[in-house]
Amino acid sequence: MEFRQLRAFVEVIRQGGFSHAARTVLATQSAVSKAVRQLENEIGTPLLDRIGHRSELTIAGEAVYRRGAKLLADRDDLLAELDEIRGLKRGVLRLGLSPLGSGALLAPLLAVYRQRCPKIEIRLIEHDSDHLEEILREGRMDFACLPLSASEDLDWESVRSEPLMAVLPANHRLAARPAISLADLRDAPFILFDSGADLQQTIVEACRNSGFEPNVVTRSSQIEFMIELVAAGLGVAVLPRLVASARWNVAVRHVLLEAPDMEWNMAIAWRRGTYLSDAAKMWLRLVREARGGPE
Repeated sequence: MEFRQLRAFVEVIRQGGFSHAARTVLATQSAVSKAVRQLENEIGTPLLDRIGHRSELTIAGEAVYRRGAKLLADRDDLLAELDEIRGLKRGVLRLGLSPLGSGALLAPLLAVYRQRCPKIEIRLIEHDSDHLEEILREGRMDFACLPLSASEDLDWESVRSEPLMAVLPANHRLAARPAISLADLRDAPFILFDSGADLQQTIVEACRNSGFEPNVVTRSSQIEFMIELVAAGLGVAVLPRLVASARWNVAVRHVLLEAPDMEWNMAIAWRRGTYLSDAAKMWLRLVREARGGPE
């Protein structure tokens, strides 16, 4: 089995087709199709079920894709390590960002990183947290900024812990209070952040623990639009303090939620046991410096 064939097959799945995969691997579409056929012939079973213009993974294809993505990631790790042994100074830092708060958290760190490592290319990959975690496990990025969890195959470095704020219309009966409990919002319609599954789950479970099911009237993946909906009186939102305070609106108020089990904890994650390039080690060192922890 050749890495060239395996790379072509994996990119066909990642990119959703042969033509997009061809652009990714810098080859013609016919060359990619030939590489996939050669891989199927060598394995002795079809990897793709071709239905008209669509192709779906067979059971064997699912196994080859899952294992193949890991093999390719390990190969990239090996080549990166060998490059550094040979004394190459340039490199790439691949960093995944979730839409909730990553900019405010990491923009200052990225600026410092750029000053320290001017020859390192920074590639930012933006997706929701579930998709980022999948890409990270496949070895297609070095780090991802994700909600802190206990995944056994990932290592974590905490970045920030923030309380959650209730974002209320300025004329809401609770808007003048310094702090409220979640139970105070029992009868309120909720506007949830659609691209933050972890935050949604935290809010819904905390409401249930407070004795009620939240009345979710809508969800949005745009924080600014959520706040405009709150300003228009559609409902209330719950956001991390860092995220809410960065988006001032005269028609809304931010009130602290007194709920210790609802902290927003963000971390930098990377694959456990993976080889970290010099570029990646420098980023991790900078994150730990910012946290005041050991390097």
